[in-house]
Amino acid sequence: MVDRHKVFISYHHDLDQSYKDRFTKQFGHVLVDWSVRIGDIADGLATETIRQKVRDEWLRESTVTVVLIGRDTWQRKHVDWEIGSTLRNTQFNPRSGLLGILLPTNVRQPGVYDPGTVPPRLADNLAGADAFAKLYAWSEDASAVQGWIHDAYLRRDRAPWPNNGRESFARNRTGSRWTD
Repeated sequence: MVDRHKVFISYHHDLDQSYKDRFTKQFGHVLVDWSVRIGDIADGLATETIRQKVRDEWLRESTVTVVLIGRDTWQRKHVDWEIGSTLRNTQFNPRSGLLGILLPTNVRQPGVYDPGTVPPRLADNLAGADAFAKLYAWSEDASAVQGWIHDAYLRRDRAPWPNNGRESFARNRTGSRWTD
């Protein structure tokens, strides 16, 4: 039996809350949900305060970040910041493992997705057989999801080191996909 890891779930709160709820309900027995919940952060806080709270109160204690990738998840500044904080390795905030799960709202036909709809900072870490991060299609199989999470946990402290060189999003983006 693989250990249950503390998992931070990053997602588009407005569009994909139902998938986040489904994910934690369905897989709660194979992971410890270490995510921000609606109402955990007061409305109206300064951007930097929100970033610091997420980093220090949730990401610091988690060991793996799962990005639930719906159609517009790539646009969200908070998703970008959460991935960026996940990839940093500092004295007080150690690096976590990282993986993405394509939601059914993202995949337009089975087995095919548009790379321009994966958050750019996550996409930067998907290249190669020994990539820092991995990308999966939504699954109902708890043992598979637990294995993905454990594999991400094991990758967090070994080369290749993550690419975290992108400038952080200053605001949410628009459009149907991103390009460099």
